[in-house]
Order: sequence, then C-alpha cells, then structure tokens
Amino acid sequence: MISVIIVNFNGRDYLELCLSSLALQTFRDYEVIVIDNASSDGSVEYLKAHFPDVILVRATENLGFAGGVNAGIRVASGEYIMTLNNDTRIDPDCLFHLMEVMEPDDSVGMTAGKMLFFDRRINSTGICISRSGAAWDRGMYEEDMGQYDRIEEVFGPCAGAALYRRQMLEEVGLFDEDFFLYMEDVDLAFRARLLGWKCVYTPYAHVYHIHGGTAGVGSDLAVYYGNRNVLWYVLKDFPVRILITSLPWIIGRNLAVIPYYMMKGRGWAILKAKIGALRGAPAMLRRRKMVRQTVPDGEVMRFILTWSSVGRYRDVAGTV
Repeated sequence: MISVIIVNFNGRDYLELCLSSLALQTFRDYEVIVIDNASSDGSVEYLKAHFPDVILVRATENLGFAGGVNAGIRVASGEYIMTLNNDTRIDPDCLFHLMEVMEPDDSVGMTAGKMLFFDRRINSTGICISRSGAAWDRGMYEEDMGQYDRIEEVFGPCAGAALYRRQMLEEVGLFDEDFFLYMEDVDLAFRARLLGWKCVYTPYAHVYHIHGGTAGVGSDLAVYYGNRNVLWYVLKDFPVRILITSLPWIIGRNLAVIPYYMMKGRGWAILKAKIGALRGAPAMLRRRKMVRQTVPDGEVMRFILTWSSVGRYRDVAGTV
C-alpha cells in the first residue's frame, strides 16, 4: 500500500484539484492522509464535507512541511510513503509508474517523477547538489522537449511529489523537523545515500505543480528557510573529507547570496537567514554523530557538482 501524505496550510483552494486527481489513479492500493497545519481558511471543514474518506490529522500549530509529513508517516499504514504538495495535480498513472521503478529493486528507497508547471515547463526531474551546498531541481524552467525522458538514477527526489520506501525511512530516520521548511528533502536524500539507498527517476510519472502555492516564490519566508537550511544540511551531512575540501565553495556561496538578495529587496530576510544558520551550526555539527555512513565518499561525490548558479538554488520547499 502507498500512503499519500499531503501537508496543508491554508490551502483550501488547491485541495479539490489535488484530491480529485488522486481519486482517478489506476493504482488502487493507497490511502490519502492530509495533515492540516492549523489552517484558518476553512480547509478542515471543506475536507470533512467533500472528501470524508481522507484520513485527516489536525495539528494544533503549524508543524511546517517536515513536521507535517512526519505526523502523517506516524499514522500511515503503507509500506510506501508518497509526499505530495497540496498545489498539485497528478496524472492517473502516476502512482503506478512510481511503484513500477521502486518495487522490483530493494535497493531503491526513493523515486522521483517528472514534475511540470501547468504551462508544461519542467519543475523538477530530481534533485541536484553542488559543493557549495546549493541544491536545485534538475531541468527547472526548461521547456520539456524530451531531454529527461529516460529512467535513470538521480541524487534524490523533490518531496513535492516523491515516493519513499518505509523500510528506508525506518533505517535512515524521518524528515528533520528543525528544518521546518525547505531543504528537508535534500537532507533526507543525503542521509539515505550515505547508507547506500538509491533514487530512481521515471519520466512517466507526471505531476503538475502550481509552485509556491503556500509559501510563495521568493518570499521572505522562502529566502529565510532556504538560505538557513542550505548551510545546515551541509554541516550535518557532508562527509568530513568532502566538507573540508568544499569549504571555499560553501563560504563563498553563503557570502555571495547576501548582496544578491539585498539587490532583490530581501536584505533583512537574507541577513536573518545567515544569522540563524550560524546560531544553529553547532547543533548541526553535533548532529553529525547521528548520521551514519556505510558507503565510500565516492558514492555521494559522484552526484556533487563543483559549480552551480547562485540564482538557481532551492528557495522553496519541494521546488527550486
């Protein structure tokens, strides 16, 4: 069974499109769990009236994306967990194709599909990362010309629409709730990779995404959490040798984004992000002790690119 987990915060206007597309799935062995993060827009009442079969978990406060997904996992019955943004619509064969590449291979712990914007440009075909810690969605904003139309291994999936094997989550651990929003899927994928789990991308599982429907694209919220967490996951997850040799890129990028966002009118948000990142750095360095590694550094290094565009890093949860 697949447990589809949707985190909702004041997203009532998106729920019908998302949940109706789930109802049309050709793969029928699934349940839908909605975690409502203390919405004030009538989302809960709407779900009870129009989608009574959905398993509804009401949080008394906003748990963020990471905490919301974890709350859903704890009540889920499936041996597979799908995380799905509330501002999405999925094709009828989406669950089938995600399972098609995961189920036959026990080493595959994560599956990524082809996420598209509603204008059919690419949103994500898997996560990419660089030595600076910058993380972005492969193919972001490109026209879909078939350039990503083969099944292949990628570093990890965008949690806006990702399938995870529960066995992997039990071994690796759930999403880090201290991240709250953004980069939590990069952190999880990195921890999984360090234990030898693979991620496979399939171009046949189509998801259409409004993008930033809850937090907004380039908002202060997105700038803050994205830029804080981009340093946190590096300090927590990069193997020692990779971390030390990557310091010039890590320091350079974290300094370079400050004037970049100041010029975009987000100066206060970026400064708060970097202050928050530094304050939390000691805790993330201590948390390294809980991150286990069973594969050689080369197994993750083959996915870590040397350079990336400053403007293409991830600044929204589950998207770039």
